[in-house]
Amino acid sequence: MEKRIPRILLAAGASGSGKTLLTCGLLQMLVNRGLKTVSFKCGPDYIDPMFHTQVIGTKSRNLDTFFTGEEITRYLLAKNSADCEIAVMEGVMGFYDGVAGTTTQASAYDLARVTDTPVILIVNSKGMSVSLAAYIKGFMEYKKDSHIKGVIFNQMSPMLYPRMKKLVEEELGIKVLGYVPKVEDCVIESRHLGLVLPEEIPELKGRLLKLAEVLENSLEIEEILKLANEAPELQYPSLEAYTWKSPCNLRIGLAKDEAFCFFYEDNLQLLRDMGAELIPFSPIHDKHLPEKLDGLLLYGGYPELNGKALEENASMRQEIATAIKGGMPCLAECGGFMYLHEKMEGMDGNFYDMAGIIPGKVWRTPRLTRFGYITLEQNNGQMTETKIRVLGEADLGHSPAHEFHYFDSENCGTTFHASKPESDRGWDCIHGTDHLLVGFPHLYYYANPRIPQAFLKKCLEYKELQK
Repeated sequence: MEKRIPRILLAAGASGSGKTLLTCGLLQMLVNRGLKTVSFKCGPDYIDPMFHTQVIGTKSRNLDTFFTGEEITRYLLAKNSADCEIAVMEGVMGFYDGVAGTTTQASAYDLARVTDTPVILIVNSKGMSVSLAAYIKGFMEYKKDSHIKGVIFNQMSPMLYPRMKKLVEEELGIKVLGYVPKVEDCVIESRHLGLVLPEEIPELKGRLLKLAEVLENSLEIEEILKLANEAPELQYPSLEAYTWKSPCNLRIGLAKDEAFCFFYEDNLQLLRDMGAELIPFSPIHDKHLPEKLDGLLLYGGYPELNGKALEENASMRQEIATAIKGGMPCLAECGGFMYLHEKMEGMDGNFYDMAGIIPGKVWRTPRLTRFGYITLEQNNGQMTETKIRVLGEADLGHSPAHEFHYFDSENCGTTFHASKPESDRGWDCIHGTDHLLVGFPHLYYYANPRIPQAFLKKCLEYKELQK
């Protein structure tokens, strides 16, 4: 199938070059013009899409070629761009930085290549002048199909910009599409898992509106829109593989508050497409679970910042424990997995009582414990009859996944084996039973839709047993 999607990808030479701030400012400019805009984050990041969402008012998505390969990535771009006038993608890390630190797989370059998207390279210009030309030329020529079609200078003075624009355009033949002056009062702070959450920034909307006003005077927005409209038609498949649907509505409790806030929007939508009604609840603020639930979802976030509040809500902890011990199916990952332990160390150094489903405790480590992409395989013997049936399945198959956490557990689980790509390193992880799949890894359901399907089938069985 084919679809015309005006689109651009904002990339940079390194992390910390201002991609998220500039992306949000550009999105605000597009919204101010009344353009129906969709945004995407390259890679597995949860927090940057939250900032996009604050601007465009609808959920931002992730695009990740490690999770979904080429065809499904193009499908998700087309699916989520329906009825939109422009798609804006934000890159990850340095433009060519990909899987294992030695490949371009899943890099911003890889996403541009797979989706045939024009790239605007954001160049942190602090401390450079003529050297900018050499820097840009290196990125343009490292791969012949770089897709780099334009440049924006970050942290550049208005006085230097006209001279650098003339030099780069004349010597490299590439369009310079504007600059960003130093805007200290628009900076976005960070913490141990990345940027702070949008709701933690005072007057964020005001900051973004101010940034957009600055960019109106420093970016060549009409040229940027022209570049987006020059993107080729997108070729993508019509996917029929994700059509299983529950014969009846399934009420699935979704933990959602300041402690549990890391969601892939496409995961949630795929569950809805398969027949789930997602019922939000707060393990911090609600005293009781929603009524008549058929399953539970406990995703990641910042439980470590909310240990005392989670412990003090004893009725919620007890109800979750009772439900799971009573056979209610549950998917939990990272922060949600931490919450299911007996004890969890908070960022304040104190240990707090949690739900008590997983024996043992989780504690803070001084560095990222396990970080990056992994591939999961069930880890229970070679013969099918010897395997534990996880969510009712003897083998859930190959699952690309991701880990990113500063905490570790006495009891990480052994049902799956995680293998690092381009490496001999690996470890056992995840507790898998007939109604549970809980562990540190983050899953992207389009990478292996058998997992959400198996989960919802178990929820359907549980629902029937409750009648």
